Amino acid sequence: MNVGSKRIVIRNGRFLTMSEEDGSGRTESSFIGTMVISGGRIEYIGTDDVEALEEDDEIDGRGKLYMPGLVNTHGHAAMSLLRGLKDDVNLQVWLQQHMWPMEAKFTGADVHAGTMLAIMEMLKGGTTAFMDMYDHMDEVARAVEETGLRACLNRGVIGLCSEDAQRTKLEEAIRFARDWHKSAGGRITTAMAPHAPYTCPPDYIVKFVDAAHELDLPIHTHMSETAREVEDNVRQYGVRPVEHLRRLGVFSRPAIVAHGVHLTDEEIAMLAAHGVGVSHNPGSNLKLASGIARVPELLRAGVRVSLGTDSAASNNNLDMFEEMRLAALLHKGISGDPTVVPASEALRMATIDGARSLWLDDVGRLAPGMKADVIALDVTAAHFQPEADFASHVVYSASCSDVTDVWVDGRQLVRGRSCLTLDEERVVYEANAALKRLKG
Repeated sequence: MNVGSKRIVIRNGRFLTMSEEDGSGRTESSFIGTMVISGGRIEYIGTDDVEALEEDDEIDGRGKLYMPGLVNTHGHAAMSLLRGLKDDVNLQVWLQQHMWPMEAKFTGADVHAGTMLAIMEMLKGGTTAFMDMYDHMDEVARAVEETGLRACLNRGVIGLCSEDAQRTKLEEAIRFARDWHKSAGGRITTAMAPHAPYTCPPDYIVKFVDAAHELDLPIHTHMSETAREVEDNVRQYGVRPVEHLRRLGVFSRPAIVAHGVHLTDEEIAMLAAHGVGVSHNPGSNLKLASGIARVPELLRAGVRVSLGTDSAASNNNLDMFEEMRLAALLHKGISGDPTVVPASEALRMATIDGARSLWLDDVGRLAPGMKADVIALDVTAAHFQPEADFASHVVYSASCSDVTDVWVDGRQLVRGRSCLTLDEERVVYEANAALKRLKG
Protein backbone atom coordinates (compact mmCIF):
# COMPACT_ATOMS: atom_id res chain seq x y z
CA MET A 1 0.00 0.00 0.00
CA ASN A 2 1.62 3.25 -1.13
CA VAL A 3 -0.94 5.81 0.02
CA GLY A 4 -2.26 6.10 3.57
CA SER A 5 -5.85 4.83 3.59
CA LYS A 6 -7.05 6.23 6.90
CA ARG A 7 -7.81 9.89 7.42
CA ILE A 8 -5.28 11.35 9.87
CA VAL A 9 -6.14 14.29 12.11
CA ILE A 10 -3.21 15.94 13.91
CA ARG A 11 -4.29 18.39 16.60
CA ASN A 12 -2.38 20.86 18.79
CA GLY A 13 0.77 20.58 16.69
CA ARG A 14 2.99 23.43 15.63
CA PHE A 15 3.13 23.71 11.84
CA LEU A 16 5.92 25.19 9.73
CA THR A 17 4.22 25.18 6.34
CA MET A 18 6.69 26.83 3.92
CA SER A 19 3.51 28.30 2.43
CA GLU A 20 2.16 31.84 2.54
CA GLU A 21 -1.35 30.39 2.70
CA ASP A 22 -1.19 30.47 6.50
CA GLY A 23 -1.94 34.19 6.15
CA SER A 24 1.26 35.43 7.76
CA GLY A 25 2.96 36.47 4.54
CA ARG A 26 6.09 34.60 5.66
CA THR A 27 6.81 31.20 4.22
CA GLU A 28 8.85 30.21 7.25
CA SER A 29 6.42 31.27 10.01
CA SER A 30 4.74 28.68 12.25
CA PHE A 31 1.45 28.36 14.10
CA ILE A 32 -0.33 25.96 16.44
CA GLY A 33 -3.27 24.26 14.82
CA THR A 34 -4.65 21.20 13.06
CA MET A 35 -3.78 19.22 9.94
CA VAL A 36 -5.95 16.64 8.21
CA ILE A 37 -4.46 14.10 5.80
CA SER A 38 -6.70 12.10 3.50
CA GLY A 39 -5.96 9.96 0.45
CA GLY A 40 -2.25 10.73 0.65
CA ARG A 41 -2.77 14.49 0.50
CA ILE A 42 -3.29 17.35 2.93
CA GLU A 43 -7.02 18.00 3.15
CA TYR A 44 -6.88 20.85 5.66
CA ILE A 45 -4.28 22.78 7.64
CA GLY A 46 -5.03 25.76 9.82
CA THR A 47 -6.21 26.97 13.21
CA ASP A 48 -9.87 25.91 12.97
CA ASP A 49 -11.16 22.93 14.93
CA VAL A 50 -11.94 19.88 12.81
CA GLU A 51 -14.54 17.33 13.80
CA ALA A 52 -13.08 13.85 13.75
CA LEU A 53 -14.85 10.84 12.32
CA GLU A 54 -15.01 7.61 14.29
CA GLU A 55 -12.60 5.84 11.94
CA ASP A 56 -10.04 8.67 11.88
CA ASP A 57 -6.55 8.23 13.26
CA GLU A 58 -6.25 11.11 15.74
CA ILE A 59 -2.81 12.31 16.84
CA ASP A 60 -2.04 14.72 19.66
CA GLY A 61 0.70 16.89 18.20
CA ARG A 62 1.67 18.77 21.36
CA GLY A 63 5.42 19.15 21.68
CA LYS A 64 5.95 18.43 17.97
CA LEU A 65 6.83 20.65 15.03
CA TYR A 66 5.36 19.44 11.74
CA MET A 67 7.04 20.57 8.54
CA PRO A 68 7.56 19.41 4.94
CA GLY A 69 9.87 16.45 4.49
CA LEU A 70 13.40 17.33 3.41
CA VAL A 71 14.51 16.82 -0.21
CA ASN A 72 18.05 15.62 -0.96
CA THR A 73 18.80 16.55 -4.59
CA HIS A 74 22.07 14.71 -5.15
CA GLY A 75 23.50 11.45 -3.92
CA HIS A 76 24.60 7.89 -4.54
CA ALA A 77 22.72 5.88 -1.92
CA ALA A 78 24.50 2.55 -2.34
CA MET A 79 27.85 4.18 -1.55
CA SER A 80 26.79 4.12 2.09
CA LEU A 81 28.65 0.79 2.06
CA LEU A 82 31.87 2.75 1.50
CA ARG A 83 31.45 5.22 4.36
CA GLY A 84 34.82 5.75 6.02
CA LEU A 85 36.65 3.58 3.48
CA LYS A 86 38.99 6.43 2.54
CA ASP A 87 38.95 9.96 3.91
CA ASP A 88 41.10 13.07 3.65
CA VAL A 89 42.21 12.89 0.01
CA ASN A 90 41.23 14.95 -3.04
CA LEU A 91 38.42 14.03 -5.41
CA GLN A 92 40.46 12.43 -8.20
CA VAL A 93 42.55 10.29 -5.83
CA TRP A 94 39.42 9.38 -3.86
CA LEU A 95 37.55 8.32 -7.02
CA GLN A 96 40.25 6.66 -9.09
CA GLN A 97 42.29 4.92 -6.40
CA HIS A 98 39.65 4.03 -3.84
CA MET A 99 35.99 4.35 -4.92
CA TRP A 100 36.00 3.06 -8.51
CA PRO A 101 38.06 -0.08 -7.78
CA MET A 102 35.76 -1.01 -4.91
CA GLU A 103 32.58 -0.15 -6.81
CA ALA A 104 33.69 -2.40 -9.67
CA LYS A 105 33.11 -5.31 -7.27
CA PHE A 106 29.53 -4.29 -6.44
CA THR A 107 26.79 -6.78 -7.21
CA GLY A 108 23.08 -6.00 -7.33
CA ALA A 109 22.77 -7.40 -3.81
CA ASP A 110 25.48 -5.01 -2.58
CA VAL A 111 23.68 -2.05 -4.14
CA HIS A 112 20.44 -3.10 -2.49
CA ALA A 113 22.16 -3.45 0.89
CA GLY A 114 23.84 -0.05 0.62
CA THR A 115 20.66 1.62 -0.59
CA MET A 116 18.62 0.18 2.27
CA LEU A 117 21.20 1.52 4.74
CA ALA A 118 20.97 4.96 3.12
CA ILE A 119 17.18 4.88 3.10
CA MET A 120 17.10 4.00 6.78
CA GLU A 121 19.41 6.91 7.55
CA MET A 122 17.45 9.32 5.37
CA LEU A 123 14.07 8.25 6.75
CA LYS A 124 15.17 8.60 10.37
CA GLY A 125 16.68 11.98 9.50
CA GLY A 126 13.54 13.44 7.93
CA THR A 127 14.39 13.09 4.24
CA THR A 128 11.28 12.08 2.30
CA ALA A 129 12.52 12.52 -1.29
CA PHE A 130 15.93 12.14 -2.91
CA MET A 131 17.76 12.12 -6.24
CA ASP A 132 20.00 9.14 -6.83
CA MET A 133 22.54 8.39 -9.56
CA TYR A 134 24.15 4.96 -9.62
CA ASP A 135 24.42 1.48 -11.18
CA HIS A 136 22.18 -1.58 -10.62
CA MET A 137 19.33 0.92 -10.40
CA ASP A 138 16.59 -1.70 -10.45
CA GLU A 139 17.78 -2.65 -6.96
CA VAL A 140 17.63 0.99 -5.86
CA ALA A 141 14.11 1.33 -7.27
CA ARG A 142 12.96 -1.85 -5.52
CA ALA A 143 14.32 -0.52 -2.22
CA VAL A 144 12.44 2.76 -2.71
CA GLU A 145 9.29 0.92 -3.72
CA GLU A 146 9.28 -1.35 -0.67
CA THR A 147 10.21 1.29 1.92
CA GLY A 148 7.84 4.04 0.76
CA LEU A 149 10.15 6.98 0.02
CA ARG A 150 9.87 9.31 -2.95
CA ALA A 151 12.81 9.43 -5.38
CA CYS A 152 14.03 10.61 -8.77
CA LEU A 153 16.31 7.78 -9.90
CA ASN A 154 18.96 7.83 -12.63
CA ARG A 155 21.18 5.13 -14.05
CA GLY A 156 24.43 7.07 -13.82
CA VAL A 157 26.75 6.26 -16.71
CA ILE A 158 30.52 6.61 -16.99
CA GLY A 159 31.55 6.49 -20.64
CA LEU A 160 35.26 5.71 -20.24
CA CYS A 161 34.87 2.33 -21.92
CA SER A 162 34.53 0.64 -25.31
CA GLU A 163 31.81 1.61 -27.78
CA ASP A 164 30.06 -1.70 -27.14
CA ALA A 165 30.08 -1.06 -23.40
CA GLN A 166 28.85 2.50 -23.97
CA ARG A 167 25.98 1.19 -26.08
CA THR A 168 25.02 -1.37 -23.44
CA LYS A 169 25.06 1.21 -20.66
CA LEU A 170 22.94 3.66 -22.66
CA GLU A 171 20.41 0.96 -23.49
CA GLU A 172 20.28 0.01 -19.82
CA ALA A 173 19.72 3.64 -18.77
CA ILE A 174 16.89 4.02 -21.28
CA ARG A 175 15.28 0.72 -20.27
CA PHE A 176 15.46 1.62 -16.58
CA ALA A 177 13.97 5.08 -17.19
CA ARG A 178 11.07 3.61 -19.17
CA ASP A 179 10.38 0.79 -16.73
CA TRP A 180 10.32 2.83 -13.53
CA HIS A 181 9.14 6.34 -14.45
CA LYS A 182 6.01 7.23 -12.45
CA SER A 183 6.01 3.81 -10.77
CA ALA A 184 5.33 2.96 -7.11
CA GLY A 185 2.12 4.96 -7.20
CA GLY A 186 3.99 7.90 -8.75
CA ARG A 187 6.63 8.07 -6.01
CA ILE A 188 9.43 7.08 -8.39
CA THR A 189 10.38 9.28 -11.33
CA THR A 190 13.45 8.98 -13.52
CA ALA A 191 16.01 11.08 -15.40
CA MET A 192 18.91 10.54 -17.78
CA ALA A 193 22.32 10.86 -16.16
CA PRO A 194 25.62 11.00 -18.01
CA HIS A 195 27.97 11.03 -15.03
CA ALA A 196 30.04 14.12 -15.90
CA PRO A 197 31.77 15.92 -18.79
CA TYR A 198 35.10 14.44 -17.65
CA THR A 199 33.81 10.85 -17.67
CA CYS A 200 31.64 10.94 -20.82
CA PRO A 201 32.91 11.81 -24.34
CA PRO A 202 30.95 14.61 -26.06
CA ASP A 203 29.23 12.39 -28.63
CA TYR A 204 28.14 10.07 -25.83
CA ILE A 205 26.57 12.93 -23.88
CA VAL A 206 24.65 13.89 -27.03
CA LYS A 207 23.14 10.40 -27.10
CA PHE A 208 21.82 10.95 -23.58
CA VAL A 209 20.37 14.29 -24.62
CA ASP A 210 18.63 12.62 -27.57
CA ALA A 211 17.24 9.91 -25.27
CA ALA A 212 16.02 12.53 -22.79
CA HIS A 213 14.14 14.28 -25.61
CA GLU A 214 12.65 11.02 -26.83
CA LEU A 215 11.54 9.98 -23.33
CA ASP A 216 10.60 13.53 -22.27
CA LEU A 217 12.85 13.28 -19.21
CA PRO A 218 15.19 15.68 -17.42
CA ILE A 219 18.98 15.38 -17.20
CA HIS A 220 21.16 15.15 -14.10
CA THR A 221 24.96 15.35 -14.16
CA HIS A 222 28.01 16.42 -12.15
CA MET A 223 29.55 19.69 -13.28
CA SER A 224 32.40 22.04 -12.29
CA GLU A 225 33.06 20.31 -8.99
CA THR A 226 36.80 20.99 -8.91
CA ALA A 227 39.17 23.56 -10.40
CA ARG A 228 41.15 20.76 -12.05
CA GLU A 229 38.00 19.47 -13.76
CA VAL A 230 37.40 22.91 -15.27
CA GLU A 231 41.02 23.28 -16.37
CA ASP A 232 41.01 19.82 -17.97
CA ASN A 233 37.77 20.62 -19.80
CA VAL A 234 39.32 23.77 -21.29
CA ARG A 235 42.46 21.89 -22.25
CA GLN A 236 40.56 19.03 -23.88
CA TYR A 237 37.57 20.79 -25.46
CA GLY A 238 38.53 24.47 -25.59
CA VAL A 239 35.69 25.66 -23.33
CA ARG A 240 34.64 25.48 -19.70
CA PRO A 241 32.09 22.84 -18.62
CA VAL A 242 28.99 25.07 -18.69
CA GLU A 243 29.51 26.13 -22.31
CA HIS A 244 30.57 22.59 -23.17
CA LEU A 245 27.30 21.12 -21.87
CA ARG A 246 25.28 23.91 -23.48
CA ARG A 247 26.79 23.14 -26.89
CA LEU A 248 26.01 19.44 -26.42
CA GLY A 249 22.35 20.27 -25.80
CA VAL A 250 22.17 19.27 -22.14
CA PHE A 251 20.41 22.52 -21.25
CA SER A 252 17.80 21.99 -23.95
CA ARG A 253 16.19 19.66 -21.42
CA PRO A 254 15.10 20.47 -17.85
CA ALA A 255 18.36 19.93 -15.98
CA ILE A 256 20.00 19.90 -12.58
CA VAL A 257 23.76 19.89 -12.09
CA ALA A 258 25.48 18.69 -8.93
CA HIS A 259 28.07 20.92 -7.25
CA GLY A 260 28.60 23.87 -9.63
CA VAL A 261 31.45 25.03 -7.43
CA HIS A 262 33.72 26.77 -9.95
CA LEU A 263 31.54 29.14 -11.97
CA THR A 264 32.13 32.55 -13.52
CA ASP A 265 29.57 35.35 -13.60
CA GLU A 266 28.90 34.55 -17.26
CA GLU A 267 28.33 30.88 -16.47
CA ILE A 268 25.92 31.73 -13.67
CA ALA A 269 23.97 33.94 -16.07
CA MET A 270 23.91 31.09 -18.60
CA LEU A 271 22.53 28.64 -16.05
CA ALA A 272 19.86 31.17 -15.07
CA ALA A 273 18.91 31.80 -18.69
CA HIS A 274 18.42 28.09 -19.33
CA GLY A 275 16.61 27.35 -16.06
CA VAL A 276 19.29 24.91 -14.88
CA GLY A 277 19.13 24.01 -11.18
CA VAL A 278 22.20 23.58 -8.99
CA SER A 279 22.41 21.05 -6.18
CA HIS A 280 24.65 22.61 -3.54
CA ASN A 281 26.60 19.95 -1.61
CA PRO A 282 28.53 21.93 1.02
CA GLY A 283 29.56 19.04 3.27
CA SER A 284 30.99 16.87 0.52
CA ASN A 285 32.66 19.82 -1.22
CA LEU A 286 34.36 20.88 2.00
CA LYS A 287 35.55 17.38 2.90
CA LEU A 288 37.08 16.80 -0.54
CA ALA A 289 38.47 20.37 -0.60
CA SER A 290 36.69 20.93 -3.91
CA GLY A 291 35.88 24.52 -3.03
CA ILE A 292 32.84 26.57 -2.04
CA ALA A 293 30.04 27.21 -4.52
CA ARG A 294 29.02 30.80 -5.25
CA VAL A 295 25.57 30.33 -3.79
CA PRO A 296 24.76 34.00 -3.03
CA GLU A 297 25.58 34.91 -6.64
CA LEU A 298 23.53 31.97 -7.96
CA LEU A 299 20.55 33.04 -5.88
CA ARG A 300 20.83 36.69 -6.95
CA ALA A 301 20.89 35.58 -10.58
CA GLY A 302 17.68 33.61 -10.11
CA VAL A 303 19.20 30.13 -10.29
CA ARG A 304 17.23 27.59 -8.30
CA VAL A 305 19.60 26.21 -5.65
CA SER A 306 18.78 23.10 -3.65
CA LEU A 307 20.75 20.98 -1.20
CA GLY A 308 22.33 17.55 -1.52
CA THR A 309 24.50 15.43 0.71
CA ASP A 310 26.33 13.57 -2.07
CA SER A 311 27.21 10.05 -0.92
CA ALA A 312 27.91 8.87 2.61
CA ALA A 313 31.36 7.93 1.31
CA SER A 314 32.27 11.57 0.75
CA ASN A 315 30.17 13.39 3.35
CA ASN A 316 30.07 11.06 5.55
CA ASN A 317 26.40 11.25 6.50
CA LEU A 318 23.05 11.95 4.86
CA ASP A 319 21.94 14.56 7.41
CA MET A 320 20.05 17.31 5.59
CA PHE A 321 19.84 19.40 8.76
CA GLU A 322 23.63 19.58 8.69
CA GLU A 323 23.56 20.66 5.03
CA MET A 324 21.04 23.39 5.83
CA ARG A 325 23.18 24.72 8.64
CA LEU A 326 26.34 24.58 6.52
CA ALA A 327 24.61 26.41 3.67
CA ALA A 328 23.45 29.14 6.01
CA LEU A 329 26.77 29.55 7.86
CA LEU A 330 29.42 28.88 5.23
CA HIS A 331 28.53 31.73 2.90
CA LYS A 332 28.29 34.22 5.75
CA GLY A 333 31.80 33.31 6.80
CA ILE A 334 33.50 33.58 3.43
CA SER A 335 31.61 36.70 2.31
CA GLY A 336 31.79 38.65 5.55
CA ASP A 337 28.08 39.37 5.11
CA PRO A 338 25.76 37.87 7.75
CA THR A 339 22.69 38.57 5.61
CA VAL A 340 23.54 36.14 2.79
CA VAL A 341 21.71 32.78 2.79
CA PRO A 342 19.49 33.49 5.80
CA ALA A 343 17.83 30.62 7.64
CA SER A 344 14.65 31.05 5.60
CA GLU A 345 16.61 30.58 2.36
CA ALA A 346 18.43 27.48 3.60
CA LEU A 347 15.09 26.05 4.70
CA ARG A 348 13.60 26.68 1.27
CA MET A 349 16.57 24.98 -0.40
CA ALA A 350 15.89 21.84 1.64
CA THR A 351 12.12 21.80 1.14
CA ILE A 352 10.16 23.62 -1.56
CA ASP A 353 13.11 24.51 -3.80
CA GLY A 354 14.45 20.98 -3.46
CA ALA A 355 11.09 19.59 -4.55
CA ARG A 356 10.86 21.96 -7.51
CA SER A 357 14.43 21.06 -8.49
CA LEU A 358 13.25 17.46 -8.86
CA TRP A 359 10.18 18.62 -10.82
CA LEU A 360 7.81 17.76 -7.96
CA ASP A 361 5.12 20.42 -7.99
CA ASP A 362 2.96 18.99 -5.20
CA VAL A 363 5.71 18.36 -2.64
CA GLY A 364 7.77 20.65 -0.42
CA ARG A 365 5.20 22.64 1.55
CA LEU A 366 2.20 21.99 3.77
CA ALA A 367 -0.98 23.24 2.10
CA PRO A 368 -4.35 21.80 1.06
CA GLY A 369 -3.95 19.59 -2.01
CA MET A 370 -0.24 18.99 -1.53
CA LYS A 371 1.15 15.49 -1.09
CA ALA A 372 1.37 14.57 2.58
CA ASP A 373 5.16 14.26 2.79
CA VAL A 374 5.48 15.41 6.39
CA ILE A 375 7.99 15.09 9.22
CA ALA A 376 7.60 15.76 12.93
CA LEU A 377 10.34 17.00 15.24
CA ASP A 378 10.35 16.80 19.04
CA VAL A 379 10.70 20.45 20.02
CA THR A 380 10.56 19.98 23.78
CA ALA A 381 14.35 19.71 24.08
CA ALA A 382 16.43 22.55 25.48
CA HIS A 383 17.93 23.51 22.10
CA PHE A 384 14.46 24.44 20.81
CA GLN A 385 13.83 26.81 23.71
CA PRO A 386 12.64 29.44 24.14
CA GLU A 387 9.86 29.30 21.53
CA ALA A 388 11.10 32.28 19.55
CA ASP A 389 11.54 31.46 15.83
CA PHE A 390 11.13 27.83 14.85
CA ALA A 391 12.51 28.33 11.35
CA SER A 392 15.70 29.59 12.96
CA HIS A 393 15.67 26.67 15.39
CA VAL A 394 15.30 24.13 12.56
CA VAL A 395 18.29 25.51 10.64
CA TYR A 396 20.64 26.58 13.42
CA SER A 397 19.72 24.28 16.33
CA ALA A 398 18.06 21.07 15.11
CA SER A 399 19.63 17.81 14.04
CA CYS A 400 18.37 14.65 12.37
CA SER A 401 18.01 12.99 15.78
CA ASP A 402 15.13 15.36 16.58
CA VAL A 403 12.94 13.69 13.93
CA THR A 404 10.33 11.42 15.52
CA ASP A 405 7.78 10.71 12.78
CA VAL A 406 7.72 10.63 8.98
CA TRP A 407 4.90 10.32 6.44
CA VAL A 408 5.18 10.02 2.65
CA ASP A 409 2.00 10.08 0.56
CA GLY A 410 0.15 10.09 3.87
CA ARG A 411 1.62 6.73 4.83
CA GLN A 412 3.56 6.70 8.09
CA LEU A 413 7.09 5.34 7.56
CA VAL A 414 8.65 6.34 10.91
CA ARG A 415 6.88 6.37 14.27
CA GLY A 416 8.60 7.25 17.52
CA ARG A 417 12.00 7.24 15.77
CA SER A 418 11.52 3.64 14.54
CA CYS A 419 11.16 2.67 10.87
CA LEU A 420 7.93 0.90 10.02
CA THR A 421 8.75 -0.37 6.51
CA LEU A 422 12.15 -1.95 7.06
CA ASP A 423 13.87 -4.18 9.60
CA GLU A 424 16.59 -1.95 11.07
CA GLU A 425 18.67 -4.79 12.53
CA ARG A 426 18.60 -6.69 9.25
CA VAL A 427 19.60 -3.60 7.25
CA VAL A 428 22.66 -3.04 9.44
CA TYR A 429 23.63 -6.73 9.36
CA GLU A 430 23.38 -6.97 5.56
CA ALA A 431 25.37 -3.75 5.05
CA ASN A 432 28.22 -5.00 7.22
CA ALA A 433 28.14 -8.42 5.55
CA ALA A 434 28.34 -6.76 2.13
CA LEU A 435 31.34 -4.64 3.12
CA LYS A 436 33.13 -7.66 4.56
CA ARG A 437 32.70 -9.52 1.27
CA LEU A 438 33.84 -6.51 -0.78
CA LYS A 439 36.99 -6.09 1.27
CA GLY A 440 37.73 -9.79 0.77
